[in-house]
Amino acid sequence: MNPDRAVPGQDPQGRATGQAAAAAGIGTRAAGVLLGLSTVLVGLMAGLFFAFDVSVMPGLARLDDAAYVAAMDRFNAAIDGNGLFGSVFVLALLTTAAAALVSLRTGHRTIALWAGAAAVAYLAVLVITFAVNIPLNDELADAAGAAGSAAPVVDKFQGTWVTTNVLRTLLSTLALVALVRAVLLHGRATAR
Repeated sequence: MNPDRAVPGQDPQGRATGQAAAAAGIGTRAAGVLLGLSTVLVGLMAGLFFAFDVSVMPGLARLDDAAYVAAMDRFNAAIDGNGLFGSVFVLALLTTAAAALVSLRTGHRTIALWAGAAAVAYLAVLVITFAVNIPLNDELADAAGAAGSAAPVVDKFQGTWVTTNVLRTLLSTLALVALVRAVLLHGRATAR
Protein backbone atom coordinates (compact mmCIF):
# COMPACT_ATOMS: atom_id res chain seq x y z
CA MET A 1 0.00 0.00 0.00
CA ASN A 2 1.27 3.47 -0.85
CA PRO A 3 1.95 5.49 2.36
CA ASP A 4 0.42 8.53 0.65
CA ARG A 5 -2.87 6.64 0.37
CA ALA A 6 -2.95 5.25 3.91
CA VAL A 7 -6.37 5.12 5.52
CA PRO A 8 -6.71 7.10 8.77
CA GLY A 9 -6.30 4.72 11.73
CA GLN A 10 -4.25 2.22 9.67
CA ASP A 11 -0.54 1.79 9.02
CA PRO A 12 0.79 1.50 5.43
CA GLN A 13 0.13 -2.26 5.47
CA GLY A 14 -3.56 -1.69 6.33
CA ARG A 15 -3.33 -2.72 10.00
CA ALA A 16 -5.26 -0.76 12.60
CA THR A 17 -3.26 1.70 14.71
CA GLY A 18 -3.92 3.72 17.86
CA GLN A 19 -7.41 3.62 19.34
CA ALA A 20 -8.78 1.41 16.56
CA ALA A 21 -6.13 -1.23 17.26
CA ALA A 22 -6.73 -1.04 21.01
CA ALA A 23 -10.49 -1.42 20.57
CA ALA A 24 -10.04 -4.36 18.19
CA GLY A 25 -7.65 -6.00 20.64
CA ILE A 26 -10.06 -5.64 23.55
CA GLY A 27 -12.93 -7.01 21.45
CA THR A 28 -10.82 -9.93 20.29
CA ARG A 29 -9.76 -10.76 23.85
CA ALA A 30 -13.39 -10.49 25.02
CA ALA A 31 -14.47 -12.84 22.23
CA GLY A 32 -11.82 -15.33 23.31
CA VAL A 33 -12.95 -15.23 26.95
CA LEU A 34 -16.61 -15.59 25.93
CA LEU A 35 -15.83 -18.48 23.59
CA GLY A 36 -13.87 -20.29 26.29
CA LEU A 37 -16.58 -19.74 28.91
CA SER A 38 -19.32 -20.79 26.48
CA THR A 39 -17.45 -23.97 25.62
CA VAL A 40 -17.19 -24.95 29.29
CA LEU A 41 -20.84 -24.10 30.06
CA VAL A 42 -22.27 -25.89 27.02
CA GLY A 43 -19.97 -28.83 27.72
CA LEU A 44 -21.34 -29.09 31.25
CA MET A 45 -24.90 -29.14 29.94
CA ALA A 46 -24.11 -31.70 27.23
CA GLY A 47 -22.54 -33.88 29.93
CA LEU A 48 -25.58 -33.58 32.18
CA PHE A 49 -27.98 -34.57 29.41
CA PHE A 50 -25.70 -37.44 28.39
CA ALA A 51 -25.53 -38.71 31.99
CA PHE A 52 -29.32 -38.88 32.07
CA ASP A 53 -29.32 -40.77 28.75
CA VAL A 54 -26.82 -43.43 29.74
CA SER A 55 -27.31 -43.89 33.48
CA VAL A 56 -30.15 -42.08 35.21
CA MET A 57 -33.05 -42.94 32.90
CA PRO A 58 -32.01 -46.57 32.24
CA GLY A 59 -31.58 -47.04 36.00
CA LEU A 60 -34.98 -45.52 36.74
CA ALA A 61 -36.61 -47.73 34.11
CA ARG A 62 -35.75 -50.76 36.29
CA LEU A 63 -37.89 -49.43 39.16
CA ASP A 64 -41.58 -49.97 39.74
CA ASP A 65 -43.84 -47.04 38.85
CA ALA A 66 -44.16 -45.62 42.37
CA ALA A 67 -40.39 -45.68 42.96
CA TYR A 68 -39.77 -44.25 39.46
CA VAL A 69 -42.11 -41.32 40.13
CA ALA A 70 -40.65 -40.66 43.58
CA ALA A 71 -37.03 -40.79 42.37
CA MET A 72 -37.58 -38.62 39.29
CA ASP A 73 -39.56 -36.14 41.37
CA ARG A 74 -36.59 -35.85 43.74
CA PHE A 75 -34.13 -35.38 40.86
CA ASN A 76 -36.31 -32.63 39.39
CA ALA A 77 -36.70 -30.91 42.77
CA ALA A 78 -32.93 -30.96 43.28
CA ILE A 79 -32.26 -29.49 39.83
CA ASP A 80 -35.08 -26.92 40.02
CA GLY A 81 -33.84 -25.62 43.36
CA ASN A 82 -30.20 -25.42 42.34
CA GLY A 83 -29.01 -21.92 41.51
CA LEU A 84 -25.73 -23.16 40.04
CA PHE A 85 -27.60 -25.39 37.58
CA GLY A 86 -29.95 -22.53 36.63
CA SER A 87 -27.01 -20.20 36.07
CA VAL A 88 -25.13 -22.65 33.87
CA PHE A 89 -28.31 -23.57 31.96
CA VAL A 90 -29.06 -19.93 31.02
CA LEU A 91 -25.53 -18.50 30.85
CA ALA A 92 -24.57 -21.15 28.29
CA LEU A 93 -26.89 -19.45 25.81
CA LEU A 94 -26.08 -15.86 26.81
CA THR A 95 -22.30 -16.25 26.62
CA THR A 96 -22.51 -18.17 23.34
CA ALA A 97 -24.69 -15.50 21.73
CA ALA A 98 -22.42 -12.76 23.11
CA ALA A 99 -19.35 -14.55 21.71
CA ALA A 100 -20.98 -14.65 18.28
CA LEU A 101 -21.88 -10.97 18.44
CA VAL A 102 -18.45 -9.82 19.66
CA SER A 103 -16.71 -11.97 17.05
CA LEU A 104 -18.86 -10.45 14.34
CA ARG A 105 -18.16 -6.91 15.57
CA THR A 106 -14.40 -7.55 15.55
CA GLY A 107 -14.57 -8.71 11.94
CA HIS A 108 -14.21 -12.43 12.57
CA ARG A 109 -17.24 -13.55 10.55
CA THR A 110 -16.35 -17.23 10.31
CA ILE A 111 -15.87 -17.45 14.09
CA ALA A 112 -19.14 -15.60 14.55
CA LEU A 113 -20.93 -18.08 12.27
CA TRP A 114 -19.68 -21.07 14.27
CA ALA A 115 -20.58 -19.43 17.58
CA GLY A 116 -23.94 -18.36 16.13
CA ALA A 117 -24.64 -21.93 15.04
CA ALA A 118 -23.81 -23.08 18.57
CA ALA A 119 -26.18 -20.48 20.01
CA VAL A 120 -29.00 -21.63 17.72
CA ALA A 121 -28.45 -25.30 18.61
CA TYR A 122 -28.38 -24.52 22.31
CA LEU A 123 -31.44 -22.27 22.02
CA ALA A 124 -33.26 -25.31 20.59
CA VAL A 125 -32.25 -27.19 23.76
CA LEU A 126 -33.88 -24.49 25.89
CA VAL A 127 -37.03 -24.48 23.76
CA ILE A 128 -37.37 -28.27 24.02
CA THR A 129 -36.78 -28.11 27.76
CA PHE A 130 -39.45 -25.48 28.38
CA ALA A 131 -41.95 -26.84 25.84
CA VAL A 132 -41.67 -30.57 26.56
CA ASN A 133 -39.47 -31.68 29.46
CA ILE A 134 -40.61 -29.23 32.14
CA PRO A 135 -44.35 -29.82 31.49
CA LEU A 136 -43.70 -33.57 31.69
CA ASN A 137 -41.80 -33.06 34.95
CA ASP A 138 -44.81 -31.16 36.30
CA GLU A 139 -47.19 -33.98 35.29
CA LEU A 140 -44.94 -36.48 37.00
CA ALA A 141 -44.82 -34.34 40.15
CA ASP A 142 -48.63 -34.26 40.17
CA ALA A 143 -48.67 -38.05 39.85
CA ALA A 144 -46.30 -38.30 42.82
CA GLY A 145 -48.93 -36.71 45.04
CA ALA A 146 -51.97 -38.41 43.52
CA ALA A 147 -53.53 -41.63 44.71
CA GLY A 148 -53.84 -44.55 42.32
CA SER A 149 -51.69 -46.00 39.61
CA ALA A 150 -48.92 -43.87 38.12
CA ALA A 151 -48.45 -46.27 35.19
CA PRO A 152 -50.12 -44.11 32.49
CA VAL A 153 -48.10 -41.06 33.53
CA VAL A 154 -44.86 -43.04 33.75
CA ASP A 155 -45.39 -44.62 30.33
CA LYS A 156 -46.01 -41.22 28.72
CA PHE A 157 -43.13 -39.68 30.62
CA GLN A 158 -40.62 -42.40 29.71
CA GLY A 159 -41.47 -42.39 26.03
CA THR A 160 -41.47 -38.65 25.46
CA TRP A 161 -39.02 -37.38 28.08
CA VAL A 162 -36.30 -39.88 27.22
CA THR A 163 -36.62 -39.18 23.48
CA THR A 164 -36.46 -35.40 23.91
CA ASN A 165 -33.53 -35.75 26.30
CA VAL A 166 -31.60 -37.65 23.64
CA LEU A 167 -32.39 -34.76 21.29
CA ARG A 168 -31.15 -32.27 23.90
CA THR A 169 -27.95 -34.29 24.24
CA LEU A 170 -27.40 -34.28 20.48
CA LEU A 171 -28.14 -30.56 20.11
CA SER A 172 -25.95 -29.52 23.03
CA THR A 173 -23.14 -31.74 21.72
CA LEU A 174 -23.54 -30.13 18.31
CA ALA A 175 -23.32 -26.72 20.00
CA LEU A 176 -20.19 -27.87 21.83
CA VAL A 177 -18.54 -29.04 18.60
CA ALA A 178 -19.36 -25.70 16.93
CA LEU A 179 -17.87 -23.83 19.88
CA VAL A 180 -14.69 -25.91 19.80
CA ARG A 181 -14.37 -25.05 16.11
CA ALA A 182 -14.89 -21.35 16.91
CA VAL A 183 -12.24 -21.51 19.66
CA LEU A 184 -9.74 -23.13 17.26
CA LEU A 185 -10.43 -20.50 14.61
CA HIS A 186 -10.11 -17.74 17.20
CA GLY A 187 -6.75 -19.15 18.27
CA ARG A 188 -5.50 -19.15 14.68
CA ALA A 189 -6.79 -15.63 14.06
CA THR A 190 -5.10 -14.20 17.15
CA ALA A 191 -1.80 -16.08 16.69
CA ARG A 192 -0.91 -13.95 13.67
